[in-house]
Amino acid sequence: MKGNNNNEEEREAKPSMKEIFGICDHRRSVAASLVQGVYILERDRQQQRIGHKALAPIWWDFFHFQCIQILVDQVDSSIFGAIFEYKHHNPKSFHPMESQSIPPKYAIAFRGTITKPDTRKRDFYLDSQLPLNRLPRSSRYQTSFQAIETIITRVDHRTVWLTGHSLGAAIALQAGKDMAKRGCYLETYLFNPPYISAPLEKLDNHYLQSGARIATSVVKAGLSFALNGAGTNKIYNTQQHDPFTIIGSWIPYLFVNPNDPICCEYIGYFEHREKMQGWGIGGIGKMATKNSVVGLVSGAIGRDDEALHLIPSAYVTKNMIVREQDLKLAHGIHQWWEPHPYWQSKLYQL
Repeated sequence: MKGNNNNEEEREAKPSMKEIFGICDHRRSVAASLVQGVYILERDRQQQRIGHKALAPIWWDFFHFQCIQILVDQVDSSIFGAIFEYKHHNPKSFHPMESQSIPPKYAIAFRGTITKPDTRKRDFYLDSQLPLNRLPRSSRYQTSFQAIETIITRVDHRTVWLTGHSLGAAIALQAGKDMAKRGCYLETYLFNPPYISAPLEKLDNHYLQSGARIATSVVKAGLSFALNGAGTNKIYNTQQHDPFTIIGSWIPYLFVNPNDPICCEYIGYFEHREKMQGWGIGGIGKMATKNSVVGLVSGAIGRDDEALHLIPSAYVTKNMIVREQDLKLAHGIHQWWEPHPYWQSKLYQL
């Protein structure tokens, strides 16, 4: 998604928000389709569909990509990711309406949880590691990050995409943050990324929802001040060494659905911070959005377990479809590869 995603520094004029989201609309379809291709790669493996029987290639062939490497989990041998290379004689045809939209050289995509017997045990285990901020310790993440590092050594990092859905979005998000700390802002597309917190966005009472967020923000800010004041995590006491501030210029594209309890709290996460700035207490809002209770407690006991889901900036797109949706529909990748009039997009920056 974006580091800074559309190569703004190379353009003669800074694009408007309308232009950014117009370009993003086509790229979103491509990114979502590549992720779906990874899902089908694993289903092809499970059902032993090979050669002309394989169904996955149609998801990237249409966009002129070639799968050059699959990423395999060391524990259960499942396919969880893939690296795609863009192949086309005319790169400008990548987006017929935007001549300035340059396609990526490589796209690295990660699938989410598959509940089939061959994969669910491993996938559910990794899901359980998200609240504990331990995904970076897993072999799946290590394999992912090594693959990304290898690609970055070949080409300009501005020509590389990261994309993922659900658990795969968590992997892409963590990798994007880790690369941003090195000054490599990768264009990143995150579909329904897990937000590790109570989904306050699902509360029907607006005042109760707002009150709960204010209380949570005050508690986090107070706990952070108390721990830092006691000398904990002193390395983070300056803006220069604050990892949250360091990645502030990385702006991933975030796609969320208010009906999805797994990711919907990202909506309140950014909107509430903006409201607190308007109320004149933006400092508390920023302190709250850069810390989680688990992360603060981990720091207090000497562990450096940074909260995966917290990010300072994002282009947020909400699927505001009016009808009721069950979890499968609200959390599915399928909702993101075709445009419809229910989407609302906004840029949030630290």
